[in-house]
Amino acid sequence: MLVLGDSLSAAYGIGLDQGWVALLQARLSDRGYPQRIVNASVSGETSAGGLTRLPALLQRHRPSIVLIELGANDGLRGLPLERLRANLRQMCILIRDAGARAVLFEMRIPINYGPEYADGFRASFGAVASELDIPLVPFFMGAIATDPSAFQDDGIHPNAAAQPRLLEAVWPSVEAALTP
Repeated sequence: MLVLGDSLSAAYGIGLDQGWVALLQARLSDRGYPQRIVNASVSGETSAGGLTRLPALLQRHRPSIVLIELGANDGLRGLPLERLRANLRQMCILIRDAGARAVLFEMRIPINYGPEYADGFRASFGAVASELDIPLVPFFMGAIATDPSAFQDDGIHPNAAAQPRLLEAVWPSVEAALTP
C-alpha cells in the first residue's frame, strides 16, 4: 500500500512513527492484513508534484492500493480547479493502469478563499471519485477541524494526540479497499 500525501500524511512536526500512517500500519498488522505501507508523503506536496513522482513510485513499489491525500497545498496556492481535477484524475488513471486501486481523500480549504472557490475545491474530489468510480475518504480532517487542541502551535498541522482520530476517519475507506 502506498500513501501519496503532503504534510498531513508525512506527520509534519511529530515524527513519522506517531502519524496516522504509522497507526494504520500497526492496525493492519494487528488485524492480520499482510499489507506493508510505503509512506511516500512529502510536506508541501501538490497534486502536480504527486503526479510527477507517481510513475516511479508505482514502478518501484508495485502497490495494490494507493491512498491519495493531496490537494490541500493546491488550494492554499489558489490552483485553478480544472488543473486540480486533471491532476487527480491522471493520478487515479495511472494507478488503475498499474493494476492498483486508488482511494482519494477529500480535502477542504478555508472559506476565506471565497465560497465559490472553496465549494468548487471540495466538490472536485467527489467529482473525480464519482467519474472514475473510486472510493472517497470524506474530509478526514473533519474529525478534528473544530478542535484547537488537536493542532500544533501553527494551527494547521495535527498534533500526535489527534492522529488516532485521523486514522478512525480513514479506516472505513481503507478497510473497504482491502476487500476485493
